[in-house]
Amino acid sequence: MVEHLPCPDGLRLLLTPNHSMSWRGNLRIWLGLFAISAGIATGFSLAGAWVIMPFAGLELIALASGIYLTSRQCQRREVLTIDETDIHIEKGMRRKHSEWTLPRPYARLRLNAPPHPFAPAKLALTHRDTCVPLGQFLNIDDTAILVELLEARGVAIERKEPDPQIGLWF
Repeated sequence: MVEHLPCPDGLRLLLTPNHSMSWRGNLRIWLGLFAISAGIATGFSLAGAWVIMPFAGLELIALASGIYLTSRQCQRREVLTIDETDIHIEKGMRRKHSEWTLPRPYARLRLNAPPHPFAPAKLALTHRDTCVPLGQFLNIDDTAILVELLEARGVAIERKEPDPQIGLWF
């Protein structure tokens, strides 16, 4: 998602991945599936098929791990601030992990077109030997919104078409 944040002297954008549920919602889903799986495993165990219990436990551990990793990746944040002289980029999960400052007049937005129409374009802000990937988690519509906002703000855009793929699968 691309959200505008208040900024008195420029444009500030918050880039976040789309996520449909909160952590509590994911926990409720997991607890519901746990209850169903525990009931089924207990029924089979009472019928004499006790070997199902460890597999049910492994299944629930794998599901919990997947939910946790997905929820953790949905906590990524990128804050992009554009003023008259600089473009400031901050990235992190729950707190700022890294940041870059690029001179606005000389920075370029590199837009690598996707190889097929169902993928979003890959974006990166570049200046000399610095290349900062931008919004790698955005979907097609959010990527288009971000490109429009940056273009309207005067950031130069380098568009690169994908290389033709030659091989067995065209």
